[in-house]
Amino acid sequence: MCGLVFGVTVLEWDDLTYPEVGASAGVLPSGYRHVHRGAFLGADARVFDRAVHALLSWRMHRRAGISIDRPDLRPEPGVDFRLRIGWRGLLVQAPCRVVYTIDESDRVGFAYGTLPGHPECGEEAFLVRLDGAGRSSFEIRAFSRPDSLTARIAGPLGRFAQDVITSRYLGAMRSLSRAA
Repeated sequence: MCGLVFGVTVLEWDDLTYPEVGASAGVLPSGYRHVHRGAFLGADARVFDRAVHALLSWRMHRRAGISIDRPDLRPEPGVDFRLRIGWRGLLVQAPCRVVYTIDESDRVGFAYGTLPGHPECGEEAFLVRLDGAGRSSFEIRAFSRPDSLTARIAGPLGRFAQDVITSRYLGAMRSLSRAA
C-alpha cells in the first residue's frame, strides 16, 4: 500500500512475502531457486576489516550497480529499505527488510527478505568470514522465486539477471576488500 506525503511516496511496509524467515542462515527451503556462492578475499588481516566495512556501508551494493534508498542506514533487524536496480531507462525498485545480522569476531553479515512490491519472493544473506589462519572469504546464500507477473514472465532472463548481480556482488567485494 502506498501513500503520498509532501510529494514523497511513503510505503507502508507489510509483512515479509515468504514464511521461511531466517532460512538463509541454514538449510535453504525447497520450492525456491537456491544460490550459494563464495569468494576468497585475501590473507592480509586488513582484508577482513575492509570487507566488513564495504558490506555494512552498502559499498558492495553500490559498486555492483545497486542503489539503496537509505544509504546511510546500518543493517539492523527490522530496518526497511528499497534496492534500486536500473538498466537502460528501466528502474526496478525492490522493497526489503533486514531479517537478521551476524556480528562476531570472525563472522559479520546480514540478510534481508522481500516485502510486497519486490519482484521476487525470498531472502538473501551476505557473510564475511575470517578463518584461524587469517584468510578472509565472502559468501552469498539466497533463496527466491518470482513474485510478480513481470518476474514470472521474465523466466530465464530474470534468473540470468540474478546471476549477473550475484557475480557483481562477488567482484565488488573482491575489489573493495583489497583497496587501500
